[in-house]
Amino acid sequence: MKLLALILLLTVSCVQGQPVPHILLREALQFENIGDSGRVPGTLRLLQQHLPNAEVTLWPWHLHERERQLLQRTFPKLRIVEGEVDEKGHASTPDLAQAWTDANIFICPSKSASHYRTWAATGRPYGLFGSAFDSISDRRTRPDGDTLDELRTAIERLPADSFDRKFGSRALYEQAAFIFCRDTLSLSYLRAQKLQTPVLEFGPEGAFAIAVRDDARAERWLRRIGVGDGGFICVVPRLRYTPYYRVNHLPREESDYAIDAINAQHADRDHAPLRELITLWVRKTGKKVILCPEMTYEIEVAREHLLDPLPADVKQNVIWRDSFWFADEACAVYARAVAVISAECHSPILALANGTPAFYVRNPVDTVKGEMFRDIGLGDWVFESGHTNGQELWKTLQPLHDDRPGALTRVQTAMSKVTDLQQRMAQAIADAIAAPAKSNPAK
Repeated sequence: MKLLALILLLTVSCVQGQPVPHILLREALQFENIGDSGRVPGTLRLLQQHLPNAEVTLWPWHLHERERQLLQRTFPKLRIVEGEVDEKGHASTPDLAQAWTDANIFICPSKSASHYRTWAATGRPYGLFGSAFDSISDRRTRPDGDTLDELRTAIERLPADSFDRKFGSRALYEQAAFIFCRDTLSLSYLRAQKLQTPVLEFGPEGAFAIAVRDDARAERWLRRIGVGDGGFICVVPRLRYTPYYRVNHLPREESDYAIDAINAQHADRDHAPLRELITLWVRKTGKKVILCPEMTYEIEVAREHLLDPLPADVKQNVIWRDSFWFADEACAVYARAVAVISAECHSPILALANGTPAFYVRNPVDTVKGEMFRDIGLGDWVFESGHTNGQELWKTLQPLHDDRPGALTRVQTAMSKVTDLQQRMAQAIADAIAAPAKSNPAK
């Protein structure tokens, strides 16, 4: 009811020509990852859906020109500002300076204190919106990783001062208007550390709300490769550690060689369940498989670790996508698939947001974010790569193929829960804007 009252108030304010609340959103990190780039239009849609008359300004770290065009086409009222703000609150561009002055609230998914400290000095509210607090995953100390259950146990054993040592002074976080953790492992950790933020809850990240699809582009590509709607699955690979030098086209440094060695050691085994599932799918259904990337570097990973080792009779039904795509085209393809099976975490989210069942086949170093699927009621669609095989994946996939209406209902139920939770996130923004200004901003 509070949210409905705020929407009515905002509508009246618009009609009367009075100022409406202004949200400054810090987002958009890397277009080379459709998970990151998909979170931006998802978050914007979330805000538009639940706070339809609020003004939103996007302050991106990096924004590809096609992303910019997509956002401006989808959200015509969106303002996008560039630049940086120094420690004294001085913006490097006039547009950013205006947005910094006008905004009523600052929100961002990043957990880095530096993103909030300068804003906090203004006394205006800020919040962490769909954030991850992975307190334990670390290549140096846990190079082989853990299952999600093992991570939960390890997190529960952390000492009471773990937060302060890892994230610094807690005052800035506790004086935030809200922290919405994108997974309940992060939330459990913050609660165990006794963080006293006024609103500390689970809040699904913006990618779950994505609603942008380039259907025309997807249909052209599917026709070109000879694939019809609903007659295929999509499979997404992933190496244990992202080789960012390849993503960013940089020379290899010493740490990159170490990452490459770990990836090479585990890549074949990590992708074995996916290859086995592909083989079972093709031989039992006669339908197609599309190998596709979530990040740019995974184009070659799909060829090397999924396509090339397949038997000849299977390979002829497998299409390797040899070019990258943006989130809108990926969503349009995922929407037409029977299911998306992914070693990456965000392609399943994009699929679910478009009504398609999706499995997450998690490798053991892929942080706590996989808990998100359990949190929305899809825990049986999460598999640990070192503890599963293609037969188990097929055992779960076959009923979704045989009972399509039931599979779609399962997705709708999960996404209905997400919508309710994201409405609560919007309510927290509304409450923070309506609250009196702080007299003692965080330091």
